[in-house]
Amino acid sequence: MSIYELQLHIKLLSDTTFGRGDGVAGLVDQEVEYDSYGFPYLRGRTLKGLLSEECDNLIILLKEEVFRHWKDVRNKLFGVSGSVIDKISIMHVGDACLPDKLREAVGFQIEKEREQDKPALTPTDILHSLTTIRRQTAINPNNGTADSGSLRSARVVMRDRPNSQHRFTAFLFFDEEPTPDMKALLAVGVLALRHIGSGRNRGRGHVQCSLHDASGQDITQDFVHLFGTT
Repeated sequence: MSIYELQLHIKLLSDTTFGRGDGVAGLVDQEVEYDSYGFPYLRGRTLKGLLSEECDNLIILLKEEVFRHWKDVRNKLFGVSGSVIDKISIMHVGDACLPDKLREAVGFQIEKEREQDKPALTPTDILHSLTTIRRQTAINPNNGTADSGSLRSARVVMRDRPNSQHRFTAFLFFDEEPTPDMKALLAVGVLALRHIGSGRNRGRGHVQCSLHDASGQDITQDFVHLFGTT
């Protein structure tokens, strides 16, 4: 049972594809991951992998003695692949979803209309209200024209509007209270995480992330100064 909790907030600065690895025949080549009510989300397992990658990229830049210390911190936090039980991650990352109240309210309305056999609002409506389809093609460098058969389409979650509160939140659960160094590593990893999803090397998936305590208070900068020290 988890005894400690933090939150990771994700603001979309550009359209983003939380890819699920397949498409829908005749509609899109790459579909986003979405729940039974049509709300897109990012799987916790994927998010944890992205965070781990960013932390690894930062740790590798440290000097040897400092590196060893922070590598141990990283292994305790994220675990070691194929490790024995004493090296299993103490952190569990939930799916990154839109606000609970929004999803609960819409879900209640959909279920209510289903019971009355008068569905005016459907999961497809919700999905279409939060996403759109982007198309792109490869250009032949020799003549500047589109390569035949290269047209591809992908559904994207539309970026946040100014002052929008509909940010994605993932809950981070811990088997024990993380040390200040663990929080410091998480904080710098969160700050370094700026691109997520499919097409992140083609202008999509630009994000701004922040670390919050269980009450929602932003603590991203509270532990950053500890990173790189022993």
